[in-house]
Amino acid sequence: MTTGALLASGALYAAPAQAAAAPSIVAKGGFVMNNANGKSLYTKAADTRRSTGSTTKIMTAKVVLAQKNLNLDTKVTIQKAYSDYIVKNNASSARLIVGDKVTVRQLLYGLMLPSGCDAAYALADKFGSGSTRAARVKSFIGKMNSEAKKLGLKNTHFDSFDGIGNGSNYSTPRDLTKIASSAMKSSTFRSIVKTKKYTAKTTTKTGSTRTMAPWTNTNTLLSSYSGTIGVKTGSGPEAKYCLVFAATRNGKTVIGTVLASSSATQREKDAKKLLGYGFGKI
Repeated sequence: MTTGALLASGALYAAPAQAAAAPSIVAKGGFVMNNANGKSLYTKAADTRRSTGSTTKIMTAKVVLAQKNLNLDTKVTIQKAYSDYIVKNNASSARLIVGDKVTVRQLLYGLMLPSGCDAAYALADKFGSGSTRAARVKSFIGKMNSEAKKLGLKNTHFDSFDGIGNGSNYSTPRDLTKIASSAMKSSTFRSIVKTKKYTAKTTTKTGSTRTMAPWTNTNTLLSSYSGTIGVKTGSGPEAKYCLVFAATRNGKTVIGTVLASSSATQREKDAKKLLGYGFGKI
């Protein structure tokens, strides 16, 4: 074959399609995958263990929703211990009122939207087993770790129900993305994490109805990035600013995580860059 024929056929000089350069993010760790098949689309220290802050609550919700014969309308009475815990840890709160009866469904919204550590405590107390609150909480955290093992995650460990860890609460961008992808198989979970605002009507001690102040979702991507369907923010002194995110465009879903970004604004910018890049690759 002559050089001219090769040129004409394009066999020799066909330039490869120009791939978009992987974006630079401020977050110390990042991972993005195609939610349909789990194919990796972007990695940055994707398997480095880090503190996860409130993104831990994705697993809290997943464990609750995996309970056999779960009734989302079951009522849970808010205990003083949950309120004391919030005060002691200066933790994010759903502002639950001691003595109110709140449904499991409402607690899940309180967990995932305003990132209520009081809601997380109530759920752990309700769905753990044991004769004392401490035993029930320990049992619930055990269930969180069992779920992580079931998913085959080697770099994830929970020692808290809400991300306020005791030194060994960690995961990685890859593992957290897998947890979120698995959680998103639940229609209840999907409905909750894409909700921007939710108003709970609880039952007071006297049996009357209390309309709570609306809970606003801390995930600002829901308003700023078209197609966003979740998932959860996290922050903390050690965790810095984290975000597990998912969006669907043209029938394709990209899901991912950024850990240890520098601010709430920056984690959103990082996530948007990774979503754009991810959609460009599938």
